[in-house]
Amino acid sequence: MPRAFYTDYPWPDVELERTILAEAGCTLEVSPDNREETLIAKVGDADVLLTCWAPVTSRVLDAATNCRHVCRTGIGLDNIDVAHATSRGVLVTNVPDYCIEEVAEHTLALIFALGRKIADGHLATKRGSYSLVDSLPIERIGGKTLGVVGLGRIGTLVAKKAQAVGMRVIGTNRSKQVPEGVEWVSLDRLLADSDYVSLNCPLTDATQHLMNAKTFRQMKRSAFLVNTSRGGLVDHTALAAALDEGVLAGAALDVQDREPPDLSKAPYTDPRVIVTPHTAFVSTEAIRELRTRVARQAVDFLQGRTPEQVVNPAVLGA
Repeated sequence: MPRAFYTDYPWPDVELERTILAEAGCTLEVSPDNREETLIAKVGDADVLLTCWAPVTSRVLDAATNCRHVCRTGIGLDNIDVAHATSRGVLVTNVPDYCIEEVAEHTLALIFALGRKIADGHLATKRGSYSLVDSLPIERIGGKTLGVVGLGRIGTLVAKKAQAVGMRVIGTNRSKQVPEGVEWVSLDRLLADSDYVSLNCPLTDATQHLMNAKTFRQMKRSAFLVNTSRGGLVDHTALAAALDEGVLAGAALDVQDREPPDLSKAPYTDPRVIVTPHTAFVSTEAIRELRTRVARQAVDFLQGRTPEQVVNPAVLGA
């Protein structure tokens, strides 16, 4: 009987996955926590790994001696050693297109929340303060410049939605291929010209701490940063310092470089920072789609079919 091992998941239970995996006669075991040492100790003879954010390192893969398929319940692959998986003949799949609408909506919502001071006004009224003056300045969103860093599926949809509400959109990426109506610019110019900077790029060695003390100083003092991609794109210590120095006007962070972060420390304690708990990808529809597709990928693999969204197709010909 094949066995699947779930390293971690952010939803209440795994009954949906368990039911689908049962179609292939596959049982499902859940790790008690997502620490690397725990995974090494518990993964055992699993044939398939399902993983959300846990570190599927070379050591975890080596411990999973029977594993031939790793399913990522999400888009990014920075928690999986794909190169080592490939060297071991382990197939890796993900779901790169399941929450594009949700993340784009969340990004635009954060832009409005920052510019229109929605979060500020809400918190002030809950504290008993009802003052228009205390919320100023409040800005019109239409006509402002949005700089999108990374123009993949999500960044492109963010750009399209921002254009629909009257924003000027500029963008930067490696290919220099941009959607209609978006002007490609260098990162330096994007930071200098944008009223809002939206991070929608993957986390790689090249983009780790893309936003740091130097790049924050390239932004307008009236500008806002929005990150709905990966926490490691931002040096949060540098962000706290930049806010203290008035280098930028504020930020909205849905992802952190450690989750959960220490909310008792800056920049999370700064009233100019909006924090949401990694919910940009979430909707009832998106979560069900994600879980179903990942479980179906595992079933296809176990039943001898090629699953969708193979990240390392070289394994198929090995």
